[in-house]
Amino acid sequence: MTIGIIAAMQMELDGLKTVMADAVTETVSGMEFVRGRIAGKNVVAVVCGIGKVFAAMCAQTLILKYAPDAVLNIGVAGAVGPGLRVLDLVVADRVCQHDLDTSPLGDPVGMVSGVNLVYFPADPGLSGALLRAAAGCGYSAVAGTVASGDQFVADPARKEQIHTLFGAAAVEMEGGSVAQVCAVNAVPFAVLRCVSDGDGGGMDYETFAPRAARQSIDVVLRFLEYEVTV
Repeated sequence: MTIGIIAAMQMELDGLKTVMADAVTETVSGMEFVRGRIAGKNVVAVVCGIGKVFAAMCAQTLILKYAPDAVLNIGVAGAVGPGLRVLDLVVADRVCQHDLDTSPLGDPVGMVSGVNLVYFPADPGLSGALLRAAAGCGYSAVAGTVASGDQFVADPARKEQIHTLFGAAAVEMEGGSVAQVCAVNAVPFAVLRCVSDGDGGGMDYETFAPRAARQSIDVVLRFLEYEVTV
């Protein structure tokens, strides 16, 4: 089984690269793909860059070149749902894109034209294994909707709007694109996010993002120890 792992930033992936055996690095379309083995599983890890376009480019390249059996998108996010605290984890049960809006044409806000979906469901087996891995690490984790868009959302009113429109627990900038590409290519996916910012917005992010990234890596390393089927 080969698992592709996509992160937006280097700090969200470094902890995986350091434990990868037989690592081989290739640069494709300006992105560095590292192939190797972790816990006996074939892994391809890549930093895509921030934002939906980079994420989509990366996911499509990963699928076409390395043919993973599953794709994980990991990293940090902002909390928009009630009760979530900084350093809590969210495992997506579904993913959407909050900045897509063709509602003047009569479509629901967030609908992706062409596939006519607002929400892309994550693979239940992968998501369940991530939740078990988080519990095994002693971290607080919930299943919920992750909303993506090309915005760093810090404004409380905008957070409330995204939560109200989509039932979102967390907001970030890549998962929706990865989900769309995986769905179109019929590749199972999961999205894991650790909360790096809440009411404090950017101030929280600067303080907690490295710790949040480390926690998501801890969960992925525990996840890779499991026997996972998709």
